[in-house]
This record gives sequence, structure tokens and C-alpha cells, in this order.
Amino acid sequence: MNELNPLQETPSFKYSRESRVFKTGRVFPNDVNNHKTLFGGKLMSTIDEVASISAMRHCRKNVVTASTDSVDFLQPIRPTDSVCFESFVSWTGRTSIEVFVKVISENLYTGERIVAATSFLTFVAVEEDGTPAPVPAIIPETDEEKLISESANERSELRKIRRASSKKLASLLNTSKYWE
Repeated sequence: MNELNPLQETPSFKYSRESRVFKTGRVFPNDVNNHKTLFGGKLMSTIDEVASISAMRHCRKNVVTASTDSVDFLQPIRPTDSVCFESFVSWTGRTSIEVFVKVISENLYTGERIVAATSFLTFVAVEEDGTPAPVPAIIPETDEEKLISESANERSELRKIRRASSKKLASLLNTSKYWE
């Protein structure tokens, strides 16, 4: 039960479309790097923002970002472009939610649209006390949702391997102050 709404039960499944988020913005001079293209950190921040909304729409609980599995910068985004972020839930585990984000740039003078970046992020749903919360399964419907969902189990396994490797590496790293 959700403490905010005790009558709200967690459904057993939801459709990917129920988690869809669209956000469109412009690229302004203060958003670009020294190459006059959209600063990668700005893009990544917005990716995390829209993905977290998709995750929360899916489970209707608080979520925390567990990992940014990938951000692939495919094409430069310029000040003559608008940027459309589209996200949806592509896979779920017991408490984990994978979100796919597609970034489309549109040249505002020509109307040409291209996929400029793609990203996968993983969130964990949490209860009010911070413990992991169960999430509904996901049902993809469109061809694009099905395409992305088909390889989700493989990405989940790779995340587990990468996380174990990261934990091992972290255990070997020095935490002392460099000046001591």
C-alpha cells in the first residue's frame, strides 16, 4: 500500500505508454561548449530528469537513479536546433525500472530531425522509509517499445556484471587524502 494513498495498490503490470514523457527545448548560447554544440552535461541532466519522471509515472513511488547505463552521443546538437527528449519504461525487475531515452534534434530552419543521442538509465523504486519497493511489470505495445524491450534482459545481466566489477574496484581504491 502507498502511504500517500492507502487505497492505491501496486498494479501487476502497466503499459510502456503510461510512462511516456516528452520534453522539448531550445539550445541557447549559454548551453553550448567551446565547439558550439550542446554541452554534454546539460544533455545528461535533462535525460536523467525526464527518465525519472517516466520511472515515477510507472510505479507512482519515489525513485532513485541506480545507474546511467549509457549515454550515446550520436550527432552534435547546435544552437539552430530544438531538442526533444522522449522517454519510457522499457523493462522492470522486482524493484528496478529501466528507462529508455531518445533525444531528437530538429533543425529549426530546415525541419530536419535526427536521433542525436540515446540513453538507458536504471532506477529503483523506494518506499517512504527508503526501502526498495516492488514495481509493476511492463508491457510494450509499439514496434519501437518492443524493439527496445527485446534486449532488456541482456542489459540487465550486463548491469549486474558491471556493478559487481565497480564494487570490486571501489574496494581497492585509496580513500586517504592526497596531502597526507
